[in-house]
Amino acid sequence: MKYVVFSLCLLFSLSATAQLNLNKIKNAVKGEKLSSEEVGNGLKEALTQGVSKGADLVSKTDGYLKNPSIKIPFPAEAKRVESRLREMGMGGEVDKFIVSLNRAAEDAAKEAKPIFIAAIKQMTIEDAWNILKGEDNAATVYLTRTTSPELKEKFLPVVKASLAKVSATKYYADLVNTYNKIPLVEKANPNLDEYATNKAIEGLFFMIAQEEKNIRENPGARTSALMKKVFSAQ
Repeated sequence: MKYVVFSLCLLFSLSATAQLNLNKIKNAVKGEKLSSEEVGNGLKEALTQGVSKGADLVSKTDGYLKNPSIKIPFPAEAKRVESRLREMGMGGEVDKFIVSLNRAAEDAAKEAKPIFIAAIKQMTIEDAWNILKGEDNAATVYLTRTTSPELKEKFLPVVKASLAKVSATKYYADLVNTYNKIPLVEKANPNLDEYATNKAIEGLFFMIAQEEKNIRENPGARTSALMKKVFSAQ
């Protein structure tokens, strides 16, 4: 009986030791699985894919206009202008302006990709690890922090030119001038260029965040072996 008990104890001890060693090996393998270089390169690939897809989606015709999540409406600070003009039977003109506003954003969004990719290339290893371990939108937050000032600086003249190209500026001026001629109304003239730029950038980041979440949650969205390796090890 003592021999049986001793054998069972020995067997249990050996099993526990084996399991402990196995866990150590697994941990070691897991630690070797992802080098800092792999994490950095994998995240850069994922971000490049995300911004490329996001920018491509919004820059095509109806990329903003037919997407309820990012469609640019009449400026909120001039909502009273829209309401009054619709009451006056000018709803068609208002709708035409809204279409042209979104067309301008779609046109300008083509300029965003190089700015995002430049920021991705400058990403540090520390940034990459923080993004990998972060929330579903950690990469988008990083891009927002690192690209917003430059994006706005370079986006504004493009948006301005795009607004003029699709006649949005003219439509808006005509609408506001019509409204301002109404007796006793508070005059309106919000900055259309600034408004359209901010809304266009917001829409871009929204779409990039959607793609980032998709890459994190959907293995099929990881288009390279390195991306699969990096995100499967989270």
